[in-house]
Amino acid sequence: MRVEQQPAFVLHGRPYRETSLLLECLTRDHGRIGLVARGVRKEKSRLPRALLQPLTPVSLGWTGSGELATLTAAEARAEPLQLVGETALCGLYLNELMLRLTVRQDAYGDLFCVYEQTLERLAGGDAVAWTLRRFERDLLEQLGYGLNAGLDAQAQLPVEADGVYGYRHELGAVRWKTAADGPKVSGAALLALAADRKPAEPDLPPLRRWMRAVIAAHLDGGELQAWKLMSDVTLRQRG
Repeated sequence: MRVEQQPAFVLHGRPYRETSLLLECLTRDHGRIGLVARGVRKEKSRLPRALLQPLTPVSLGWTGSGELATLTAAEARAEPLQLVGETALCGLYLNELMLRLTVRQDAYGDLFCVYEQTLERLAGGDAVAWTLRRFERDLLEQLGYGLNAGLDAQAQLPVEADGVYGYRHELGAVRWKTAADGPKVSGAALLALAADRKPAEPDLPPLRRWMRAVIAAHLDGGELQAWKLMSDVTLRQRG
């Protein structure tokens, strides 16, 4: 198989043998794919290594199929996104989520557009916390794990704005009763999330903790490195 001019982003890259890179890429039409970029670590590489960095809009070409194909072309697709400091860290968080929750060679519908739009929001100065919650919600939806945040899954009734809710992996949002129900979040925050409406500022930290519990459940209780990095940055800023 030969593919040309495919809109893409590099999610992660690591050295391979003496002169090459192994790349994990998100593409518009082919989902997440693995590519071998042969010879790009040479001083006079035919392919521009500078473009093969995460968070850079590119068009890629490759040949082959299976778990690893061979990169044949890489071109800039748009101006580089201005992601620095906190927003760059957020971008790497998106990439880690993609690597941990997706599988190779599944296009996942509109996931590429969701990812690209989120990076553009971060680069454009949109509120960081709300931008990340929207992405987490939409990522789960694209993967078939829709939250249905406006429904009390246990009672099969609409969430009440003045209620307090937790999360159970086998059900979804439930009325918070004990610590077994996970982090607390207000019904108002869940209704805002479901309606794609930014919650009140005091509701954003509880919503972050609630969404983290949801994602951890889909990671079988695992952790993300980006969570630790973000916590460390927050502690340094407070200190």
